[in-house]
Amino acid sequence: MIASPDDLNEEGPAKEVLGEEPAGRRGRVNLTEGFDISPAKLAALLSRIAALGIDPAEIDEQFVRGGGPGGQKINKTSNCVVLRYPRLALVVRCQRDRRRSINRFLALRELVDQVEMKIAPESSRRLGDIERKRRNKARSGRRARAKHRGSTPPEAPPL
Repeated sequence: MIASPDDLNEEGPAKEVLGEEPAGRRGRVNLTEGFDISPAKLAALLSRIAALGIDPAEIDEQFVRGGGPGGQKINKTSNCVVLRYPRLALVVRCQRDRRRSINRFLALRELVDQVEMKIAPESSRRLGDIERKRRNKARSGRRARAKHRGSTPPEAPPL
């Protein structure tokens, strides 16, 4: 489809012409758009957002070109999502999947995790996971030291 001069803006062809938003579009997070995830996961995330008192209008969303492996598709599309939450000075960048909708959900979930770690660390599941891993590493280190503490190197046989 050829773009007419009316379809062009200063950033290039409009969304309707290309079927995709221009690279680097910035705006507020729209939670009513469709995410390619199960409704249960979306409902759980929305309930966490409400419980933490996060205002979605304060979250700035930007789509940028990604990098890394993936070839031409990664280099030409803006499927990397950058979310900014200025109230707590948080920035989250996500490009785990080729699909922008999945990356939007993953970035939003990561942002909610970081907000929860700052606002309510006692209820943060991520901090609990980190603490559990720390305890497990300490326990395995104690076990390894105890295992090797009692042993002495074998004596060399007489020559």
